[in-house]
Amino acid sequence: MNDPASSPLVKVPRCTYRLQFNREFTFRQAVEIAPYLHKLGVSHCYASPYLKARPGSMHGYDIIDHNAINPEIGTEDDHRHYADTLQGLGLGQILDIVPNHMGIMGSDNAWWLDVLEHGPASVYADFFDIDWSPL
Repeated sequence: MNDPASSPLVKVPRCTYRLQFNREFTFRQAVEIAPYLHKLGVSHCYASPYLKARPGSMHGYDIIDHNAINPEIGTEDDHRHYADTLQGLGLGQILDIVPNHMGIMGSDNAWWLDVLEHGPASVYADFFDIDWSPL
């Protein structure tokens, strides 16, 4: 039997540390503390969502663009450096992804605005759990 946990590509977390990314804690700051976490015996960094969220989000669960990294926490290059640093230290990453969470207040979520404008005909209509039939 092929056991995925025995694969060299799979590391079972033994000690995680939560990284709460937001405008006050960025990829660059995570890179700075990564060696310290490694020395503590942390095996994996458990990262909060870091896709583009509403401006000022302190938690990242109010995503407005699933195709972009939140610019308040860094750039693509910053993310690459963060990931390379973890890998270089032998640290794994667990990413909290939230495909069912979005920020819909304001005018910064193009998918939601398209649904509001076009209703069931929106190309994004199936991305949301909307009951189109009135009671």
